[in-house]
Amino acid sequence: MTAVESAGNGVRGGPAPILVVGSVALDEITTPTGHRGEVVGGTAVNFSAAASLFAPVQLVGVIGDDYPTAELEFLRRRGTDLAGLERRPGRSFRWGGVYHRDMKTRDTAYTELGVFSEFQPTLPASFRGAGWAFLGAIDPALQLSVLDQLAAPRLVACDTMNYWIERTPERLGEVISKIDLLTLNDEEVRQLSAEPNLTRAARWIQRRGPRHVVIKKGEHGAVLFSGDDIFLTPGFPLEDVVDPTGAGDAFAGGLLGYLARRGSVTGSELRRAIVYGCALGSFACEAFGAGRMAPLTAAEVEDRVRSIGEMTRFDVPARRVEI
Repeated sequence: MTAVESAGNGVRGGPAPILVVGSVALDEITTPTGHRGEVVGGTAVNFSAAASLFAPVQLVGVIGDDYPTAELEFLRRRGTDLAGLERRPGRSFRWGGVYHRDMKTRDTAYTELGVFSEFQPTLPASFRGAGWAFLGAIDPALQLSVLDQLAAPRLVACDTMNYWIERTPERLGEVISKIDLLTLNDEEVRQLSAEPNLTRAARWIQRRGPRHVVIKKGEHGAVLFSGDDIFLTPGFPLEDVVDPTGAGDAFAGGLLGYLARRGSVTGSELRRAIVYGCALGSFACEAFGAGRMAPLTAAEVEDRVRSIGEMTRFDVPARRVEI
């Protein structure tokens, strides 16, 4: 067992690092636009591809001896530290999926866990003081293990999925009680809370720990519940969606990346962070895997965020309008 060589983040006096723990995968993806195999993906990669545009990232995951690490070079160049990426003998985690015409419904063709089946995340000593942390949708027992290894992060965000909601509700409940922000899609939040109404579902979750709940609605944007406040933002309207596989993780990367860059979790910064998350999620859909995220620039992100702002801005009349 070896760690992939670290490049270091090369940042002094900049944003505090963001820790991400999750899968590093090779995907085989079929969509109405085409088919690609051996696509570099997984939660940790897709999150890092977005978050590293804003702040240094510390990645923790596991790969087999068949993984093409050269394709992660773009993450190194952006300051992603791969000291926590273990290489083990065997095959890497692989997933195959087929998307329907609506690009929202998909069927899993196969899942091969490979070395990921024995993944036990161990944080390098230099990672334990991370200022921000994102726990991908892995076994809640592993998420709890990571929480025990962290010193005093400013904010811990977490994702989950239907499988863990159904199979390990008690452990997941323990995770939720210890984090600051939870991201789910609308189906997952309803399943977790047993509430059909999204607002009541989010409030149910907040009462169990997280101050902030973000409901991802795909092409329709996201909803933030923060304390008593609610904020909605649309998704960026794309004419061509190529592959939505990594969009949710890129959304989370944009959200936490922006917060880490600003060093603030105020209401106004959270609202902006959600918009940045939607912008990064939309970029992730424009190519298979990290094909669009790898060459993406901060200037392109800023332009898209401004476009979302222009599309949603309107003036409220000073006086009541007679209807």
